[in-house]
Amino acid sequence: MLPIRDTIRSKSFPWVNWMLILLNSAVFFFELSLGPYRLQRFIWRWGMVPAHLDLAHPWSLITLLTATFLHGGWLHYIGNMWTLYIFGDNVEDRMGPGRYLVFYLLGGITANLMQAWAYPHSTVPAIGASGAIAAVLGAYFLFYPRARVITLVPGFFIPWIVELPAVIYLGIWFLIQLYSGLFALALPAHASAGGIAWWAHIGGFLFGVLFGHAFQRPSPPTWHVWHPDEYWPW
Repeated sequence: MLPIRDTIRSKSFPWVNWMLILLNSAVFFFELSLGPYRLQRFIWRWGMVPAHLDLAHPWSLITLLTATFLHGGWLHYIGNMWTLYIFGDNVEDRMGPGRYLVFYLLGGITANLMQAWAYPHSTVPAIGASGAIAAVLGAYFLFYPRARVITLVPGFFIPWIVELPAVIYLGIWFLIQLYSGLFALALPAHASAGGIAWWAHIGGFLFGVLFGHAFQRPSPPTWHVWHPDEYWPW
């Protein structure tokens, strides 16, 4: 299922969401400028390698964050940025720019920690913004369950375009990640070392659902307006 757009308009310009898209784009185009050898070294240096994480060497932990700004190709990059473009503006609207930025970064870190927990001995770099974006999807699921998502559903001959409630679209998306993640755990370690980081998606989404409200913009106080004809108790 490919999201085309949602039906919720943001009330303010999503500055942080666009900043994140531009930053991811800048890093991706920098990757494209590198030759194969330099690109491989770059990915190994800044990607998250679970087996290399070490509390005794805090510098290794920075890759939990830097890996969220790397991508492995055009489809990886475009798919992530398109999803962030569709859903991120509304979540930023609900949280406010500062809270949204902190939420996004913590979501990415949590997602990578979840991937490292699932494959602690993996020596394959995990890269991509999808874990942080999964946190955005989790918050969207929490904030806008009745929103509609215009979705392209691939068919055998003719693709379908359907309008799904966000709770259905994102619920199906999460179940696919969970099923795939559990299936991948059942495979031999060498067979599941690469490919899609399902557990980063699962961890990011759960972070968004569990902690989205903690980052929500505080509601303005409601003041009682007194009218002269109200009853006075004294």
